[in-house]
Amino acid sequence: MSEAAMQDAEARFPELAAQAGRAAHQRALQRLGKVVKAQDGQLVEARADGTVQVLHALPVATAVQRGMVLKRRSAR
Repeated sequence: MSEAAMQDAEARFPELAAQAGRAAHQRALQRLGKVVKAQDGQLVEARADGTVQVLHALPVATAVQRGMVLKRRSAR
């Protein structure tokens, strides 16, 4: 495979990942009838009939700068 062909294939990764995510979402709805996802700052259960139930409010996102390393506190 040439370098140009490899770069073209790599450029499609985000598109392919998005398609795979949408397909997985649809399969989960068809099989289980519901999926749990983050939406508008809330954890919600979306059902196949189109209804959405809020399960939990999510904490505000932590703003970070590129290259910043965050460390988790121990769970003691």
